[in-house]
Amino acid sequence: MKDIHKTIGFIGAGTMGEAMIGALISSGTCGASSITACDTNSERLETLKRTYAIHITEDSTSLFTRSDVVILAVKPHIVGNVLQQIAGAKDYRIVQRKLVISIAAGITISKLEKFLYDPIDSTARRQLPIIRAMPNTPSLVMAGMSGMSPNPYATADDLNIARSILTAMGNVIEFKEADLDAVTAMSGSGPAYVFYYIESMIAAGAQVGLSAENASELAITTIKGAVKLLEEKGDSPQHLRHLVTTPGGTTEAAIKVLETRHFQQTIVEAIAAAAEKSRELGAR
Repeated sequence: MKDIHKTIGFIGAGTMGEAMIGALISSGTCGASSITACDTNSERLETLKRTYAIHITEDSTSLFTRSDVVILAVKPHIVGNVLQQIAGAKDYRIVQRKLVISIAAGITISKLEKFLYDPIDSTARRQLPIIRAMPNTPSLVMAGMSGMSPNPYATADDLNIARSILTAMGNVIEFKEADLDAVTAMSGSGPAYVFYYIESMIAAGAQVGLSAENASELAITTIKGAVKLLEEKGDSPQHLRHLVTTPGGTTEAAIKVLETRHFQQTIVEAIAAAAEKSRELGAR
């Protein structure tokens, strides 16, 4: 990871925007004085200013103009309004290189280009590279997983900047844009699947007589241990599952119930549904 000697502007200061700001500062990737956050919620902005000592503004157009790197961290359904306001300003022009990184789920690069490129010529467009990224909520504790995809104007330097920003929060993989809906379904939404599974384990623990506190500790620690074992052993999840599944034993009894209920197919269908929703969001 390298330090970023750029001014970074966040349009949108919600949970993910704050996660990125906190990670950039705590990792030393970028100083607080180089970061500005923009949001329509003035109380939210004041909280971020007190917490991180960053600059704040409610003027997204001004922030876009002043920033070397602009991170679009608003909800997908308001991306159009935000970019129309910026690109529709009378003085909208690109006079020096500016990198735009969008983390709005499902919003395609072509849609971002339509808003930002239509008012400017081809020379200016080459100065305004766009990278679409999909981080996830474990980024809040610097254990995130992100996917990213650049448009044709993004150079190796632009990709390195985006990579430095995203690796401040965890890991990042570069994908073809066509794969980002699947990335969204796998890692973007993935933590919720894990949380749901842990919820279910805790409920099951209570049903078989454990206290909620003990069931919670057992479930969370077991999940953490299983992931660590998977990482450190380097074996496939299938192999490790078979190691603990003794014929005629307790684990086999549980796995048989999961198989009867088509557990794996349910997970496959759930992730496919999330990917399809991501595609639908991008098509709107």
